[in-house]
Amino acid sequence: MLSCPACGHDLVETVNFCPHCGASLAKLSGDTTRVITPVVEEFRAEDLPDADAAAIAALPSGSALLIVLRGGHADGRFLIDSDVVTAGRHPRCDIFLDDITVSRHHARFTRRDGSVWVSDENSLNGTYVNKNLVEQELALQSGDEVQIGKYRMVFFSGQG
Repeated sequence: MLSCPACGHDLVETVNFCPHCGASLAKLSGDTTRVITPVVEEFRAEDLPDADAAAIAALPSGSALLIVLRGGHADGRFLIDSDVVTAGRHPRCDIFLDDITVSRHHARFTRRDGSVWVSDENSLNGTYVNKNLVEQELALQSGDEVQIGKYRMVFFSGQG
């Protein structure tokens, strides 16, 4: 018997959607099956700890910061201060996210034209910005929520 990849509920083999949670069970080919859904809770800037607010205020022009809201890094912050920053489960990634929901080479952040752009690197679970799947390179704005696997982060850019 099969089980739903989203909730674990036992399934009849011929269904297209889980009768328990409603997750799509459509069979997709190759490396494109999505098993992680975007988080639905809303981020509120006033909920950030004072230390994170201070780190955002101190950002130099041209740099950016990802603050982990949920995932495996308590009080996690990732500085984007070079032209290309990689994120994934591979130990050589600039942003190392050690969880099976993250592909080895999951996403790429690129500084260009005064903005930071995010692109998905053909990851298994996708990269989400503001709960929308990133299908092509996207410019990030301060306050955007980025989800990579189970990691939910908020993006802030240095003023300049």
